[in-house]
Amino acid sequence: MTELREDATNRAWWRDRRRLVAIAVLVAFAIALLLWRGCRAVPDEEETAVVVSVRVAKAEQTTIANELTTVATLVPRNQADVTPKIAAPIRAMGQLVNRGVAAGEVLAVLESRDLAAQRAEAEAALRESAATSRTTVEGSVPLTSAEDRKSVRDAQAALDNARKTLERRRKLFDDGGISKKDLEASELAVTNAEDDLRLAETAASLHGRVTNPGDVTVARAKEQQARERLASLDAQLGYAVVRAPFAGVVTEQFQHQGDFASPGTKLLTIADPSTLIAKAEVGEAVAATLKPGDVVRVIADERPDVTIDGRVSLVGRGADAQSRGVEVWVTVPNPSGALRANGAARVVISAQATPGAVVVPSSAVTLDATNGNRGTVMVVDAQSVAHEVHVTTGIRSGGRTQIVSGLAGGETVVTEGNYGLPDGTKVTLVDSSPAAEPRGE
Repeated sequence: MTELREDATNRAWWRDRRRLVAIAVLVAFAIALLLWRGCRAVPDEEETAVVVSVRVAKAEQTTIANELTTVATLVPRNQADVTPKIAAPIRAMGQLVNRGVAAGEVLAVLESRDLAAQRAEAEAALRESAATSRTTVEGSVPLTSAEDRKSVRDAQAALDNARKTLERRRKLFDDGGISKKDLEASELAVTNAEDDLRLAETAASLHGRVTNPGDVTVARAKEQQARERLASLDAQLGYAVVRAPFAGVVTEQFQHQGDFASPGTKLLTIADPSTLIAKAEVGEAVAATLKPGDVVRVIADERPDVTIDGRVSLVGRGADAQSRGVEVWVTVPNPSGALRANGAARVVISAQATPGAVVVPSSAVTLDATNGNRGTVMVVDAQSVAHEVHVTTGIRSGGRTQIVSGLAGGETVVTEGNYGLPDGTKVTLVDSSPAAEPRGE
């Protein structure tokens, strides 16, 4: 029994020993594997640390300008409030808001039956006055002239007869055939005949110089007055039809069918959105550099991805007493109507243009301070090694930065991957693009 116990004890001891040896071998293998992987990883990390992929661009000599951005309001160049010229109920008028209209298109029709009746009366009055004028010119005046001529001839004949009678009676008186009284009666008859002749001649002269022309003038004036009255009513009847003054879009409607329209009360507002005016306010120093015809960029808030070239059409001659700002108008073409009238926009004005400046993308410059003008640029040499160069910056505009000192132009600068890049690092170029295309000034 003792031998059996010893044999069992020995077998258990060898089993435990073999287990410990196996565990030790596995641990040693795992340590060796980790050391082997670590040794292989170090060269890979060292290789990736040596070459860095970057994007680059060329430092160019071009023109750069200081850009000022100011807020503006887009208003239509052509905008009108349509108001009636007569007081009348609106007989016909549709819903016109946001509807495009053509020049001369009928927008509303006002009640005009009373005007039509007045016009018919005025037309009858014109016919009457025209007939009176024609009667005066062709009938009354010639008849009066004929009567005057007859009166003068009759008076002259009566005078001649009276004179002959007087001569005969004088002979008879000298012969004692008649009394003194009869002679004096003949003399009186001659005097009366002479007075009648002078009266007829005077009347004929007055009729020819005053009365007849006056009658003609009065008759023609009444006819003209009737014509003017008819024309006035024709105009008022025309005003009963309200038409669009120009092609555009109805932006507001204040009255509708059935309302009573009166002069001075707005019916509609029409705007032509094909051309807008961006009204902005700039400082006096910037305004001094602008003149009508200058090209500026306009970016509408509703279309920030679209930049439109506008032209300065007005530079104010006076400054605001409080803000010291000067009003500037920029004409903005909008043929497609993409921009909304009375919307907001930003006007980008280029001033202080500097030709021949060394310009790089702004991303290539790492500034020492965000509001400073000193920083560094990573320049890649012919061996694809990046070197840190200290620079002084100038104008910053449109993603471009002017380099006042530190670069001469033509250098290859890092635009992406330059942040934290050590001096003397080997780089590989992912992409190469110019610093920026020069803007047309």
